[in-house]
Amino acid sequence: MTTRSTTAGGGLYRKTTLKNGLRVITERIPSVRSISLGVWADVGSRNESKAENGLSHLIEHMVFKGTKNRTAKEIASSLESIGGSLNAFTSKEQTCFTARILDEHLDIGVDVLADLACHARFTPHNLAREKQVVYEEIKESKDTPSDYIHDIFAEAYWGDHPLGRPILGEVETLAPVRRSAIMGYLHKNYRAGSVVIAAAGSVSHDKLVRLVKEKFDFPNGSAQAYETAKRSTDRTVVAQPDDNQQIHICLGFPSVKYDAREKMAVLALQSYLGGGMSSVLFQKIREEKGLAYTVYTFNEFYRDAGQFGAYMSADKKNLAACIQITLKELTRTTRKRLDTKQLDQIKAQLKGQLTLGMESTYSRMNRLARQELMLGSYIPVRKSLREIDRVTPQQVLEQANKTFDNSQIAIAVLGIEDKSAIENAL
Repeated sequence: MTTRSTTAGGGLYRKTTLKNGLRVITERIPSVRSISLGVWADVGSRNESKAENGLSHLIEHMVFKGTKNRTAKEIASSLESIGGSLNAFTSKEQTCFTARILDEHLDIGVDVLADLACHARFTPHNLAREKQVVYEEIKESKDTPSDYIHDIFAEAYWGDHPLGRPILGEVETLAPVRRSAIMGYLHKNYRAGSVVIAAAGSVSHDKLVRLVKEKFDFPNGSAQAYETAKRSTDRTVVAQPDDNQQIHICLGFPSVKYDAREKMAVLALQSYLGGGMSSVLFQKIREEKGLAYTVYTFNEFYRDAGQFGAYMSADKKNLAACIQITLKELTRTTRKRLDTKQLDQIKAQLKGQLTLGMESTYSRMNRLARQELMLGSYIPVRKSLREIDRVTPQQVLEQANKTFDNSQIAIAVLGIEDKSAIENAL
């Protein structure tokens, strides 16, 4: 067992690696009474084969249906009864089970999360019932076009690669899944070397390590290797009809991975173009032209790849105008540097968002865990703030030129049938 510590950002960071490879990381914040606690498995939908699509998310659901020690109702009331909360989520690259508790209830929080993560029963009866719940979640997602377009876009961008498949899976894929498939997937992936226990708040690191050693019993080893991120084609245009009044547009380009040195320049570029109400695309498309209600840009930073995207919803007649204005503004950033005043405002926005986020124990716990899983290390907030300050107009210009290559574009539109209208707008 090895332990190291450092003081940063108002809290004491400590990390202990147990003999089986499981990592425990904490950031103690003396000014609060709460603890945000998370069990993070380095397993998500990109770990799944095509036949397994949706298993990570289904497992996230199933652990709440009963364990060796608790019924589903007892799990639901375990932390609510003491004023805490229990939750979980699945992403493309991770699965996380979280608890928020008072510091005096750390023992209970660890016990409940360990029960979920290590002792879920996965009975055939519960599996059949929970599949129905997930089917409804899939239907709800597809009935929410502002969500569904991102799944369509991911498939357009990544093709048949696991990153292009929906995190929720599909009804046809999940229907034949039996308990044996779930247990096999668990055995391959949910292993000590791929798990991080993270906590932020009024937490004793030594006590948490002791509790983790007592309660968690993941098998040794690490998750199976995932498929390297790779697009099947350079340029993709997809149109999908639906019955809604609006169209939903998502377009994007290759960008940088999670640990790239250019990451802060990318974030500055994204903030300038679509990071809020004062951003260029919001002002041009919504405020000046009245073409759309929702307009924003986004970044996806994966372990070995990245994606820069833009989203908007509009009336069908505004399709061409929305795409053309967006591409015009993206191209403009490849030809003209931001002036110092513009960039200073963007830096202030990024630093403010980061600093305000650090007032939440959940945000701190989330940041700790992601950095450990993606980087294997901890980046103090003050270092991230310095990295933002060091971004120059030239770096943003260079990143725009690397990113906005129309031969690499992927664009998906939900709400039209003929993709020639998209091609014409491009």
